[in-house]
Amino acid sequence: MRRRARWFKRFREEAERVKDSDMFEIVEEVFDSITLDLVYKLESKKVIRELKGVISSGKEARVYWAKGWDGSDLAVKIYLVETTDFRKSIRKYIEGDPRFERIPESNLRKLIYEWTKKEFRNLKRMHEAGVRVPRPIAFLGNILVMEFIGENGYRAPLLVEAVDELEVDELNQIYLDLKEQVKMIVCKAELVHADLSEYNVMVWDGKPWIIDVSQAVDLSHPKALEFLERDLANIHRFFSEYIDIEPLDSLRGEVVKCLEV
Repeated sequence: MRRRARWFKRFREEAERVKDSDMFEIVEEVFDSITLDLVYKLESKKVIRELKGVISSGKEARVYWAKGWDGSDLAVKIYLVETTDFRKSIRKYIEGDPRFERIPESNLRKLIYEWTKKEFRNLKRMHEAGVRVPRPIAFLGNILVMEFIGENGYRAPLLVEAVDELEVDELNQIYLDLKEQVKMIVCKAELVHADLSEYNVMVWDGKPWIIDVSQAVDLSHPKALEFLERDLANIHRFFSEYIDIEPLDSLRGEVVKCLEV
């Protein structure tokens, strides 16, 4: 509990440094009239009752803390619809995916809507396979609603943020657990995360939670094995800096053996 309190204190201090003008620009960038209308529809459908502050901000999306009608904490991810970098960054994940074949590249909004639906479906597929991911709740347009990982509006730390406060035995357990999560993604959900790293894993109650699964691809994707190799290399690179783990070839063998059945 002491370690969690230290993390929340640091997170709160960082959040308080954001100027009101900066926050206004963020809100203006995300909430165009169409997105606002989608938020109101989610409210009328009793999915979201109250949208609160930003808990994560990136080039492609913002994640907000929200409250559901039952009082539960929610994470609401809203993809930006006016970023030209988005089309470039997702190209390698949608080429070969039949869901995107009929969408003109010039129709960025429709592309993002389909991308949002893809992340919802990937989350659902992983969640149903037993993978520790935020439970998907709903999606509409460029908005994804899911389970909030954290408490009192403060998100759980990313692995890269938490690592310095973890003991060696805790890191060992997280590594072993994460390895099992990856096996379930591949062998049960039949997906590859395709962007797994210390920046896409949260640590909560001593366990790893896998997040940001929009780019995850089916095992039938032409680059699935290439993406899996990269995921495993990222995991091995990060943990080998802190603890003794098996060679990368051994890790690879453990994860991909289910594909040989």
